[in-house]
This record gives sequence, structure tokens and C-alpha cells, in this order.
Amino acid sequence: MPAGKSGLYTPGQKSGAFTPRYAYEEGAGGADLTGSSDAAYSLIGKDLKMFSDAGFDLEKINVKRNASVAQLYEDAVMYEHAVISASGALINFSGKKTGRSPKDKRIVYEDSSKDDVWWGPVNIQMDEHTFEINRERAIDYLNTRENVYVFDGFAGWDPKYRIKVRVICARAYHALFMHNMLIRPTAKELAEYGTPDFTIYNAGQFPANRFTAGMTSSTSVEINFKRREIVILGTEYAGEMKKGIFSVMHYLQPIKFGQLSLHSSANEGPDGDVSLFFGLSGTGKTTLSADPRRYLIGDDEHVWADTGVFNIEGGCYAKCIGLSKEKEPDIYNAIRFGSILENVVYDGATREPDYDDTSITENTRCAYPINFINNAKIPCIANSQPKNIIYLTCDAFGVLPPVSKLSLDQAQYWFLSGYTSKTPGTEDGVTEPSPTFSTCFGQPFIVCKPSLYATMLAEKMSKTGADCWLINTGWTGGKFGTGKRCPLKYTRAIIDAIHDGSLAKAEFTNFPIFNLQIPKSLPNVPDEILDPFKSWPSKDACQTQLESLAGMFDKAFEKYKADCSEAVVKAGPQL
Repeated sequence: MPAGKSGLYTPGQKSGAFTPRYAYEEGAGGADLTGSSDAAYSLIGKDLKMFSDAGFDLEKINVKRNASVAQLYEDAVMYEHAVISASGALINFSGKKTGRSPKDKRIVYEDSSKDDVWWGPVNIQMDEHTFEINRERAIDYLNTRENVYVFDGFAGWDPKYRIKVRVICARAYHALFMHNMLIRPTAKELAEYGTPDFTIYNAGQFPANRFTAGMTSSTSVEINFKRREIVILGTEYAGEMKKGIFSVMHYLQPIKFGQLSLHSSANEGPDGDVSLFFGLSGTGKTTLSADPRRYLIGDDEHVWADTGVFNIEGGCYAKCIGLSKEKEPDIYNAIRFGSILENVVYDGATREPDYDDTSITENTRCAYPINFINNAKIPCIANSQPKNIIYLTCDAFGVLPPVSKLSLDQAQYWFLSGYTSKTPGTEDGVTEPSPTFSTCFGQPFIVCKPSLYATMLAEKMSKTGADCWLINTGWTGGKFGTGKRCPLKYTRAIIDAIHDGSLAKAEFTNFPIFNLQIPKSLPNVPDEILDPFKSWPSKDACQTQLESLAGMFDKAFEKYKADCSEAVVKAGPQL
């Protein structure tokens, strides 16, 4: 695959039964490894037995456990043809697969978890025997590598609810990626790490046998909750590991720990008030949660626990398409030594990345430790309950108000719907705005029934008194092609009004069909923007489009009705 513009080339059990295998000291964890003894980095005692029992040939492979960033850089450059960018980040490539493969994700059907999994097109069944075949295939491949990398880290910043995750892989790039994305142990924690709670076997360079029963391609990403293992074959895209662990936490947190896992960003104000931001790609979740006046808890994966809110990850995995220092200074400045630029084209002479070049993929990414963000809250924990829940949607039909206040029943309805819209130009073949409904604002990672997460969310909101807001960052005054995108300055003014409490005190009026409560006026936001009927040139055209969108909602929500109360069903649009 051509990487540089000067011709460089690169090859490409039931609730309560789960007992995490760790013991933590209060306040420990999350620090970078410095000044530790060699013993912390080598396989000793039970580790050796674990690798031997798993089938690893320790006489043939060189195991590098929690190698330093510098050593992983050296190996990536030497063995994987990676390069170092002008800013010091490592540039590497994931081969043929430049994004996730959701159709190749499998969950093993076994007695301890089968009654809790939301089986279907999101969570496809795999039998235990096929898993064993693929696991053996992965280990056999890893045994052929000269270097095998092991990273031991944590998922979840709260010591009460986090788990130990071991990553075993054959690429230095993958080891560095998970070093950034998981929570990095202290030297003491690493020396006392013991047996992991979950293990990833990443043999992504080696394909699955597509003739094995249950396989539909040469790619397979499979989770076994009984064995507490993930096996990856046929894809070198690093994001599969990140989202695999998120899927694990989406199961363990509600089922085993009784806590609510969320696909959201989170920040905290100077007075300790916490906001959760939900939104699909293109809605502004990362942009709007990055506020210089507030602390960033995390940008993607969180748990709303009885103790407060904590980040699942130790890093960020940001999109790089169109990145500039002016638009996203925090992300831009985080791209330095220790970060990974994934599938980003660069100038072969200067090693300067070209963030506008999509010749490899539009899904260019950067992975960096969260402490590379200046206003990140370390440790990434808020000890107070959320005050505001913010749903972000990009309505390309231009009929949803820029901001609405949702009732408790509406909060569940919109959470289950997970609405946004694709716009022309975002994907091949998309010529008209098309609705997208991704339940819980993260359908590909949902493991249990969506109603479980929605019910838990409503219970927590009811208990804490949190307000729920729906914000449309999409079009106003008409649909895509006739209206215009709601200016970011107005959306930021709305967010500010949420955080300073003025929006909650505003005078509201009812918006028809969807029965949303919208403010009559807000500081720094024109009144005509707040009501779509005032911003559209034709009220009749707005009404027609609104009714059309309501019909799309009704059709999409049909599959959730059986698991919802009548009040939640009626919280949707009424034609």
C-alpha cells in the first residue's frame, strides 16, 4: 500500500457471579511506567504457566511484556515499515481493513451468558467448538512470530469496577495502540498483576478459515464470556480491540456489576457538575464535550455508577479527517511522541501528515493517552452524579428544533431510537438525506437488550434528578440542500445555557407531533432559530417534512415496543 507521496511502501454465569481477579489499592493506577524493575516487564511464575498452558512455545518466541513506548517505536519501524511523523507520532497502517467489520463479530453461545445477550444481527452466535478452532489458529500463528507483544492494562478508572485486560499480539503497533487506549498500570501494579480478567488474542494478520462452520469470511472477531477471551483473525484494524473491550464492558457492567455502561463523552464543570454527551458520528460529540472551561473525563466510553461517572479508557481514538490546529487544537497538539497516526497519508520527504488525503480511507485515526489533552481530568473519574444528559442529533431534514427538553419517558424513547441522519457525500451512493437509527447511540457495541440500558438510564435520571436535552446540530430553515447547518456558535451558546442553568429556567412552549418542549428565547440565539416553523420559508412544507420524519421514527421503533411501557411508546411522535 502506498503510504507516502514520495513512493514509500508499507505492507501491509448469572448476575453477581463475576469476580474480578484483582485487588487494588485506593487511588492507584493510571501512571506511566517509569523507573520500574525488569521483573515488572518479564513473564514470571503464573504468567509463564498461563502462556504454556495456552499453547505458546516459549522456546521459540520472544515475549515482550509492557515494552516501553520507545521500544515499540523501534520495532514498528524495523519490522513493520512504520515511520515517525514530523511531530513525533508513529505512522502505521492496518492493511486491507481500515475500519471495523461488524458483520464478522461473533459472541459465543454458552450457558453463563446466553440468556442475557441480545441475539440477532448485532450479536451473532458462535458455538464453543468453532471458537476453540479459531483460538487454536490464532495461537498457532502467534507461535510463528519472532516477537510476541503483551500489554497488561485496565479497563475502567474506578478501582471498584474496573477489570484487568491482557493483550497478546504480533504487531508493535497493536501493542502501542492498546498501551494508549487502556489504563496504564503503575510499576507496582504491573509487578503484582496476576491473572487477567479478560485476554485478547490478536492474530489479525492471519485469516480465519472461511470454510469453518459459522464463518462467513476470512475475518472473525469473537468474544467468549465463559472463557473471558477475545480472538481476532483476518483484520489488523486496531479499533477492533478497543471496541471489543467496550462490548465486554457493555455486558459486565450491567449484568455482573449492576452499573450502566454508555457510549458517550463526559465532562465536568469547575463546580463538579457532570454532563454526558451522546451522539453518533458527525453530530459533534467530541467537539462539544471539549470545552476549555470544563474538565474532560473522556470522549467515548463511560460507566454511570453508583459512585459517579468514570471513563472506561486510558486514551482517545480521534478521527483525523480534515484535522487542523485551528478547528481541533486539543487533538492536533496531542499528535506527538507516543501517539499513533493510523492510515494517514504523509509527505515522504518531510513526514508531514496530510489530514485531507482520503486515498487510503476516510476513517483516518489518531490514538493517544488521554493525559495528552491539557484539560483532561486525571484520574478520569467524577465523584458526583450527572446533572445534564445531552443527546446530539444531526437532522438533515431540518425539522427538529436546535434544543428541546425531554421528559423521562421521552429520554428513554430517544435513547432507544438513537436518531441521526446521513447526508450526501458521507458515503458512496448517498444522494438524499437518509435517517439512521442506532439504538443507545451505539448499536454495534450493544450486547444486552437495549431496553435494559434504557431502563437503567431512566432509573438513574429519576434518582438523581438529571435533566435531559435533545440538541439538533443539523439543518435549520429547510432540509439539506435548501436550509443551512445550525451555526456552531449557536449550539455552543445552547450548551453554555445548559451548564449555567439558564436554559432550565427558560419559558417553554410545545413543539407539535414530537411533543417537544422548546424554549421561547435564549441569550445569544435568535428566536426564529429555536422554532423550525419560524425558520422555514413555508410552514406547510415544514409540517409535511415533520410528518414524514415522524413516520420514519414509528417504523424504526417498532422492534422495541414489546419491551417498553405504554408511556415510553407514547413518548414518540403522535401523527
